[in-house]
Amino acid sequence: MIDFEDVPLLRDPIMIAAFEGWNDAGETASATVAHLIETWGATPLAALDPELYYDFQVNRPRITSDSGRREIVWPTTKIFLAQETPLDRDVILVQGIEPSMKWRAFTEELMDFAADCEVGMIITLGGLLADVPHTRPIPVTVTSEHEETRQRYDVEPNRYEGPTGIVGVVSDAAHQADIPTLSCWAAVPHYAGAGPSPKATLALLTRLEALFDTLIGHADLQEQARAWEHGVDELAASDDEVADYVHSLEQTQDTTELPEASGDAIAREFEKYLRRRDTDD
Repeated sequence: MIDFEDVPLLRDPIMIAAFEGWNDAGETASATVAHLIETWGATPLAALDPELYYDFQVNRPRITSDSGRREIVWPTTKIFLAQETPLDRDVILVQGIEPSMKWRAFTEELMDFAADCEVGMIITLGGLLADVPHTRPIPVTVTSEHEETRQRYDVEPNRYEGPTGIVGVVSDAAHQADIPTLSCWAAVPHYAGAGPSPKATLALLTRLEALFDTLIGHADLQEQARAWEHGVDELAASDDEVADYVHSLEQTQDTTELPEASGDAIAREFEKYLRRRDTDD
């Protein structure tokens, strides 16, 4: 762990983590954490040593220039602290990239940091591609492995079985360390998941507000979400096959139980996504 600042005395801190890559369809989760960092004026605390966890041919460093000074920025996972939040508690924000190697050591470092800070809850964020229409509210499912946490926030246990990403590994490690966890996933329309999905980010942010009964602030996310939906509308209008498919998804969602009401539904969507991924590969 590379320390930037000494950790001050914290007020009942929670940790919110998101990772770019396999867990981040539509850049939903990473954009949510970036929004929280900006909105709450979070300051950098530490970073994980990128040399240990990343393949730089997969996640390449970038050269930046500031006032004529050139610098190499290495891909890594950074940890921020937000103390000016509406939650009456401090928030540690993990803005990461799914590691290329040594997942257990990576996760152990995060858990050690959480233990040192006496983190009382860990919330992981994710985005998955699913058979949902872009014209309807984005489904967000929240699960927990901790019985008291499920009762407190009225959420379901996670019944998903199959391949997992670093989000699943971190959630499991937190559970094994007896740290209460929440796992929040937004379902992104798979036919519109190639780029950022601000509508899904807004849905994830709104779900966090509901969980903690507070307002976080949306900045221009609502305008971005409307622009995104309009852009996908134009895409669908230009292709009869896509338009028919979207209409069928709308009918299905309008006449059956909403996917966000069931963790099993999201698990099924995740399995469909994995099957599509295998087919594409």
